[in-house]
Amino acid sequence: MPLLTQAELDRLRVVLVSTRNPLNIGAAARAMSNFGLRHLRVVNPYEPAFREARSAVGASSVLARAEQFKSVAEAVADCALVVGTTAVRHRNLHHPLRQLEDGARLIRRRLKSGRVALLFGSEKIGLTNVDLSHCHWLMRVPTHEGNISMNLGQAAAVCLYELIRDAKAPRLPEKLPPAKAAEVERITAMLLDALHESGFLDLRRVADSEQRIRRLVRRLNLPARDAVIWLGIFRQIVWKMRSGRAPEK
Repeated sequence: MPLLTQAELDRLRVVLVSTRNPLNIGAAARAMSNFGLRHLRVVNPYEPAFREARSAVGASSVLARAEQFKSVAEAVADCALVVGTTAVRHRNLHHPLRQLEDGARLIRRRLKSGRVALLFGSEKIGLTNVDLSHCHWLMRVPTHEGNISMNLGQAAAVCLYELIRDAKAPRLPEKLPPAKAAEVERITAMLLDALHESGFLDLRRVADSEQRIRRLVRRLNLPARDAVIWLGIFRQIVWKMRSGRAPEK
């Protein structure tokens, strides 16, 4: 998948609903900054906690320009897709629930054309049913059943990482043209010379040793530009062994 552009990243709105811990607010903002996301929205945060997070030494620019809203409806009004996060627990959900990987892929696709809101609930109860009613579908992190609920800051970091993980994957280098059969055969012949000169094949007498070496070289799938180097290496090895051999009496 091609890289997400900054314009696409800027279409994501991370929305924290009724958060109470300044450390969690700060951790979510830090995760956003780590992954190139800049638009944080908070809905009815615990005001002292929000002020403390924003005034902390080294507070990121994400927190400095965070927008504050009185309701989820207002916070997501300009978004074409609204996705809620949930630990599920024993809730009777009325929305499609997607695993993190599938949800992130759908969000990336939607970011190409419009704004997306990603909602995280309070530390104590998560998103309420009223909050969830504003969502198109839900997403969950596949945590262990013994402890399914994640810290808010950690949950935000995991979700945002998954969102950019494939998109940020380094592009594979262009596949190099393979060496031609004639080049590979020259390398094979020179390698066989080196093995004979070194006595390697004398120690391992096998009837089809030449065929085995030929198959071995071909399994390397040498690119054309490397074939020239390998041929030069084997030529130098053979020359050195022959020139250093004591003359026969």
